[in-house]
Amino acid sequence: MSENSLRGRNIVVLGASRGIGREIVRRAHAEQAFPLAVARGREGLERLAQELTGVRTLALDASQPDAPRQVFEAILPDVLVICGGAIPPTAPLQELSWTQFSAPWETDVRMSFQFCAHVLRTPLAPGSMVILISSGAGLGGSPISGGYAGSKRMQMLMATYCQKESTRLGLGIRFVTLVPMRIMPETELGETAVKGYASYLGITPADFIQGMRDRQSTHDVADAVIGVAAGQLGLKDTVLAVSAGGVSPVS
Repeated sequence: MSENSLRGRNIVVLGASRGIGREIVRRAHAEQAFPLAVARGREGLERLAQELTGVRTLALDASQPDAPRQVFEAILPDVLVICGGAIPPTAPLQELSWTQFSAPWETDVRMSFQFCAHVLRTPLAPGSMVILISSGAGLGGSPISGGYAGSKRMQMLMATYCQKESTRLGLGIRFVTLVPMRIMPETELGETAVKGYASYLGITPADFIQGMRDRQSTHDVADAVIGVAAGQLGLKDTVLAVSAGGVSPVS
């Protein structure tokens, strides 16, 4: 395996059946890595396996307590990408139940917590990497998305906590959070957010999208994952923003 290359490396992608996760698997496959695509959606995984010869799949709810053990028994990752999660509600706080409000914490945060803790306990080999896909909502808020913004901020904090533990214990594992800064309408999550905010603001979805600037795509996020995982970007920070302009540290 050459430096700055993912060729021959095991890459596990959680939330791989759609959106960003699916694009990350495609890019990892193109880099001649060995991806394992994990998701709840069996049909999406089957389509991905048909599209990309040699990609392994595992139909699994990554938020379940035993999920990390099952994944690590299937393949021990050199790179673990924690992506996907719940589609949050699109309504003001007072219109939500606690179940609706807390859904991103019970999925996104729980999945991140369980896998990050498992990585530290196992532990993975020195030089391994964990990449969490968060959201710019964790920095700027999202007032009609319940607990979503808080859950995305928690992922950033979790990566920071885990990096400190890796350093303290001398494990040599790197934890990184990538933060896509804008809504991506081409994803199911982004489409839901666009429709919700457009309705909330009394404008059309097309007008809402037109008002967005510096909007990164799923391809940009996948490029960032590959660049960070392969060590091509030269960035050592734990929390990195992804925009149309590239990847940069979050201050």
